[in-house]
Amino acid sequence: MKKEQNNDGNIRNSNENSKDEKIEKNKQKAIEKNIDKSTEKSTEKNTEKRIAIVTGASAGIGKEFTKLLLQEDVEEIWAIARNQDRLNSLKIELGDKVITISKDLSSPTEIWTIGELLNKHKPVISYLVNNAGIAKMGSYQDFSFEEIVETVGINCTAMVTLCTLCIPYMRKGSRILNISSEASFQPLPYLNLYAATKAFERSYSRSLNVELKEAGITSTAVCPSWVDTDLLLKEYNGKKIKFPGMVSAELVAKIAMRDTKRGKDMSVCTLYVKCVHLAAKLSPQKLAMETWVRKIKKYVM
Repeated sequence: MKKEQNNDGNIRNSNENSKDEKIEKNKQKAIEKNIDKSTEKSTEKNTEKRIAIVTGASAGIGKEFTKLLLQEDVEEIWAIARNQDRLNSLKIELGDKVITISKDLSSPTEIWTIGELLNKHKPVISYLVNNAGIAKMGSYQDFSFEEIVETVGINCTAMVTLCTLCIPYMRKGSRILNISSEASFQPLPYLNLYAATKAFERSYSRSLNVELKEAGITSTAVCPSWVDTDLLLKEYNGKKIKFPGMVSAELVAKIAMRDTKRGKDMSVCTLYVKCVHLAAKLSPQKLAMETWVRKIKKYVM
């Protein structure tokens, strides 16, 4: 069952499209005005503004990263999420250092506007946390075309695009944290699409770390187990799901920040996940898949 980031799927006429375009333009102007005010204050102190960017920042792991980044040497945290109301609540809770940016990362056009903001303000990006993601459990036939495109778009395309947009604004010591998962360690039938996108994230992040080594930039794949957030599916087909190795979003963010500062290309949160990672290396993947299916068949079959 899908827990986040849904398009309404309605067919709109030209007037509605025009209205949406006006709303989007007004929203973009409001974001730029918000950043401009902060930039004016920053310019009085120095010529280069240091920032952090967090996607999926309004709740869960993203919110915990945002809290931790308040303690880092950055002047602003660009908190990106789709839900403006949640972003407003985040700003009220954490203060004016948080700059809220409402974007739908399933839309390449909206991702590109983040690049335009960077080009306009030319900050130094100290941290990029790609946390936005969506998940759904079920058979391949349970996914609509739109769900497939959206899942791959947010979990994979948005992450890679934001890395590419942000790296030119990074300096030696900057850090990228891409939130992958324990699910990336082996194929997982009935969680297939999600696990595959997380495997992509982990592979991309670790390879990127090698490419960025000479520039002194660290790229870390964060691989927690089941995290107690709104995204986590609590039940399926009316049956409550038991999750081994459940961990808090706060702990995931804390350990990931420690690991990326140590230059690690992968952050494996908790002893349980380290054991799962080792088992995935030593066990045949066919056996791992059979074991997984036995555990979840009462939910999906």
